[in-house]
Amino acid sequence: MTDLAEFKARLVQQAIAEGFVSCRICRPWDVPEVADRLAVFVEHGFHGQMGWMAERQNWRGDPAQLWPEAKSVIMLAESYTPDENPMAAVARTDHGAISVYARNKDYHDLVKKRLKRLARWLIAETSAQTEVKVFVDTAPVPEKPLAQAAGLGWQGKHTNLVSRDFGNWVFLGSVFTTLDLPVDPPEPDHCGSCRSCLTACPTDAFPAPYQMDARRCISYLTIEHKGPIDAELRPLLGNRIYGCDDCLAACPWNKFAVAASDMRYAARDDLDAPPLADLARLDDAAFRSVFSGSPIKRIGRDRFVRNVLYAIGNSENPALTQVAQALCDDDDPSVADAAKWAVDRLS
Repeated sequence: MTDLAEFKARLVQQAIAEGFVSCRICRPWDVPEVADRLAVFVEHGFHGQMGWMAERQNWRGDPAQLWPEAKSVIMLAESYTPDENPMAAVARTDHGAISVYARNKDYHDLVKKRLKRLARWLIAETSAQTEVKVFVDTAPVPEKPLAQAAGLGWQGKHTNLVSRDFGNWVFLGSVFTTLDLPVDPPEPDHCGSCRSCLTACPTDAFPAPYQMDARRCISYLTIEHKGPIDAELRPLLGNRIYGCDDCLAACPWNKFAVAASDMRYAARDDLDAPPLADLARLDDAAFRSVFSGSPIKRIGRDRFVRNVLYAIGNSENPALTQVAQALCDDDDPSVADAAKWAVDRLS
């Protein structure tokens, strides 16, 4: 290749053709602030039970250590903007509210396939000696700081990526490569004095702008946290049974959100505010069947039904008392505890 700028333009064009909404490039070492920020996060215990964040600080804090041979990081954004108001399900208290990204196929699989196709194109257009590694949220890669360094957007006060071009309903993926590609300028912060995302949080999970205490975050509590959830936080979960979209939905930059290009991100009918009573009755086999191909399957039946029972306890619907009562002797201690709590609340 003699004209790297021309090749980069073709790379971006190919990424858009694959379904990504934006493609920018940075260096693996362009995020020097991450190590200190991560150290503070772990020191305060904000990572909760996510022990891997502490164990892999060296990689997550310095992506150049993850693969020292890499010279460039191709950062990509893929839109999953919902078709309807994502907060509508929260108002239906006897139904479950599932985070927008988890209402259909697992984005890890969809995004990774696009990344691999782009990586194969990159090798075919350059040299068999070109090396690549693709990542999408399953390795110690600081995707959001790298995305900001590459100019995809900036990390908003809710710590998620925000863009003036496509809002904050996006998945991030990366292609590390040994190619030395021209880089893009980083994106400055455009949050200004806005605090919409911070005030929208039901559990007050942001001790300060740009800081998040996962131990109070509903996404963490309903997905990553094992065992019973603290009693003081249970009423604040509402009917959110997997993830939370409140801070994302509150961002004013979503007026520029781009429609999802993949219909597999559109909500399945049975996952768009499903009845809590139906979900509570799932045994392990039924849970695996219903959530086959879904990111929800990862947390297992017990943790999911635990979440459903907290939602039942918050429903203020006495008709659901018998549903909770039937699980008070469940084999899983967390489920049994949540069922008893729900019965007490509804009584």
